[in-house]
Amino acid sequence: MDIQFLIKEFTKTITLYLAFPAVLILGMYLTVKLRCIQLSKLKLSLHYLLKKDDQADQGISQYQALSAVLAGNFGAGNIPGMAMALTTGGPGALIWMWVMAFLGASIQYASCVLGGKFSQLDRANKEQVGGPMYYLAEGLGFRGLALLFSLFTIVAAISVGNFVQINSILLPLNEMGVPSYIPVAIFGILASIVILGGVHRFANVVSSVVPIMAIMYMGTTILILVYHADLIWPSIKLMFQSAFDFSAFFGGALGAGSVNAISSGFDRGLFATDAGSGLVPILQSNAKAKNPVINGLVTLVAPLLVMIVCTGTGLVLMVTGAWSEGGLLSTNMVTWAFTKGLNNEIGNYIVLTALVMFAYTTTLAWANCAERAVNYIWGCKKAYQFRYFYIGLIPFAALVPCEIGWLVSDFFICLMLCVNMIGVAFLSNHVIKDSQQFFNIEPVKYTSVELV
Repeated sequence: MDIQFLIKEFTKTITLYLAFPAVLILGMYLTVKLRCIQLSKLKLSLHYLLKKDDQADQGISQYQALSAVLAGNFGAGNIPGMAMALTTGGPGALIWMWVMAFLGASIQYASCVLGGKFSQLDRANKEQVGGPMYYLAEGLGFRGLALLFSLFTIVAAISVGNFVQINSILLPLNEMGVPSYIPVAIFGILASIVILGGVHRFANVVSSVVPIMAIMYMGTTILILVYHADLIWPSIKLMFQSAFDFSAFFGGALGAGSVNAISSGFDRGLFATDAGSGLVPILQSNAKAKNPVINGLVTLVAPLLVMIVCTGTGLVLMVTGAWSEGGLLSTNMVTWAFTKGLNNEIGNYIVLTALVMFAYTTTLAWANCAERAVNYIWGCKKAYQFRYFYIGLIPFAALVPCEIGWLVSDFFICLMLCVNMIGVAFLSNHVIKDSQQFFNIEPVKYTSVELV
């Protein structure tokens, strides 16, 4: 039997029967216990994000940390990832992406609080480090799981942050007749300049690039949706109809369309937001805060911003009819949609420019996470050597088939999530207690009522 098919089915099984229920249950539990912190504390999240950080001398600023998080989020998951979602799961996948992002945001908050709580100062590099590997080992005493998570992170970084990003760039460029070695060489040189410069150079670059690329891409997306305003509501209705297609329910199972929508929406939502996977607390732990709750608060903005971008892309694909156009795959579907949406070839170049910038910052973010994982297992010397290994893999990314890259990425991100969820679940009382103390909230007390 085809190994690719087996991995795909195994990943889908893990998603539907393990990861999805885990996110659903833990996400709902944390949402209730933390009083819907994803929405109720958004204003406070912005306050700490924009506040001058007097702890920045011990790490990077909260704004730079969030930019690093968004650098990891704004990548192939936002552009070709939406094409993949609609192709494999239909319009309903976008609804399940929002479900995943909303519940995952509470898990991401908890992860970042724990990441800050159990973070350490790397004395060799004089940098703040943290993440799931630290709270799994220090908070729970599960060093074996910490090592396993670190290994999953390294493989995911190579597939997600390297192979998938490069492949997504090469697809449209090859269509334009550009030889693969030219963009790969340029990309590799630009990536190496930042990766070899360490976390502070990385933070400075992404905090400058992320706002520019987000505004440029979303501005064009909004313009296309304004041009096709009459098709937005029918597209939204189709999304909900597709998401809850229970046509086969009375036959004993969910409709096939609904299963595909849930699976694809969950995978793409996880890939795009990294909520619950453990990537975000690694990046956020680079910033030193007075209270670990602040680390969690600042990241509440990220899933919302990412899902707005993803939904905008998905709606453009729907209102232009690109998602149902035969023969279009991944990035090519998005470039076709933007070109048609603007009725001008400039749409193709806007998508390509945004994708290159998104892919570039995502590659840098995952390189930083992988380096932290290598540092945790083998120490700072091997971590520094890993920078050269990661850069050296960039040319080989062009040789990896697009579908294989996405498949491996989904598989290992899902494994990261499963391991991280163990740490968050068992340490959730720390998060709840610390949050209640920070917000000065009395815990909910249940009393029995005597009927008279």
